Amino acid sequence: MNSKSLMFRLVIIFASASSGLLLGLGFLISNMVERHFEELDVDALTGKLKLAQHALANAHSQEELDALPLQFDAALIGHSGLSFAVGWRNGATLFSIGEAEFPKFMFERGLVESDARPRYWKNQEGKQFTSIATSAALGFNGAPEAVVAVALEGSNHQNFIVKFKKTLWFFIFLAIVVNSVTARMAVSHALAPIRGLKQKASGINADHLDYRLAEDSVPFELQDLVKTLNAMLGRLENSFKRLSDFSSDLAHELRTPVSNMLMQTEVTLSRERTVDEYKETLYSNAEECTRLSRMISDMLFLAKTDHSLIKPFTEVIDLEREINDVFSYFEGVAEGKNVQLQLVGHGSLHGDRMLLRRAITNFISNAIRHTPESGVVRVLIDTVAQSGDLILGFENDGEPIPSEHLPRLFDRFYRVDASRKGSLEGVGLGLAIAKSIIILHGGTVDVQSANGITRFEIRFPHVRSLNHKP
Repeated sequence: MNSKSLMFRLVIIFASASSGLLLGLGFLISNMVERHFEELDVDALTGKLKLAQHALANAHSQEELDALPLQFDAALIGHSGLSFAVGWRNGATLFSIGEAEFPKFMFERGLVESDARPRYWKNQEGKQFTSIATSAALGFNGAPEAVVAVALEGSNHQNFIVKFKKTLWFFIFLAIVVNSVTARMAVSHALAPIRGLKQKASGINADHLDYRLAEDSVPFELQDLVKTLNAMLGRLENSFKRLSDFSSDLAHELRTPVSNMLMQTEVTLSRERTVDEYKETLYSNAEECTRLSRMISDMLFLAKTDHSLIKPFTEVIDLEREINDVFSYFEGVAEGKNVQLQLVGHGSLHGDRMLLRRAITNFISNAIRHTPESGVVRVLIDTVAQSGDLILGFENDGEPIPSEHLPRLFDRFYRVDASRKGSLEGVGLGLAIAKSIIILHGGTVDVQSANGITRFEIRFPHVRSLNHKP
């Protein structure tokens, strides 16, 4: 059923429901018609039964009893198919009027009026009769109690009911067919907006990712689907644009060192040179190869984090000690720019020591690189009292970054402008790697830049127990 088309499933459901309703209605109507004719027969028989009881009660002598057949025969004039029989409880018949041949069980059971339910039986010719029997008292003393039976031949009713049922079931079958065809047409019409979406979506490709489906062109029930598709197209457009930019930047970053090595090698080989000149060219090429190797390693690391292929080792990390160790590593570079390194606060968390140190190193390196002479780089560690989140902030003085660039600072190879291109170590992957490590540890990263201060804020959720000190 899951592999069938939506139209097939909807038509089957609608046709099954309508067919079940029509069949149920047909059985109900058929039973009601039969019950109606049965009630008419019982009413007619009950009236004649009371008439017979009254006549027997008024028979005060044997002569009057013998005259009753003529009286009953007169009472049957105009009532085709109606029959009378009067007998005794031993099964003997006193007299009968009409074509019905009453079976003996109608008299042998000693029926009483409280049990005067209709009985159905057929004669030798196959005609069906509906009959009622009850006891009746004679009007003269010493006479035994009699049994009166009244029967009605029901061929006319049966013929009518048979024809009625045939007509009823024919129209019900016709209604089922019409409903099925109508259901298919209705479902096909209802699914027209989906076919329209399919046709419009089939025209979307890499060159038209800016296209959006019109929400007002579909029914209300499909508007959420269209919104979801449009949101997906927006994400695809953004991702495709970033991938295109990343591919261009990657090609540029790879082309530069390769071009440098090729040019230097060609120049060196253009004429005979001394051993020292060859060594100088090799040293230069080695630097470019080192840069390429570092870039490739960083790209492989980012690819692994994107696909969750890196499983961090978990241990308790003292952030104060780790940051002081990184400060010691950058002490010479900071002194060269007359930049102060400050640490405020303390805290610990669970994580991979080497990965987190790499992220901290990238943030501090980025801060020092963009801090002007005599500036300050501050690292702040704090814990939010209400939530227990650990906050790790990296601040540096310097020219603020325009707001339109802030969302893309963590993109690979992205640089705000040419003046922010670093040295050979800065290839535009440091912040991207740092963010991937923070996300790998369940944290989030935010950046703000205003009033001469740029701040990268990292938040690790729910580490209160590690940072509580008595």
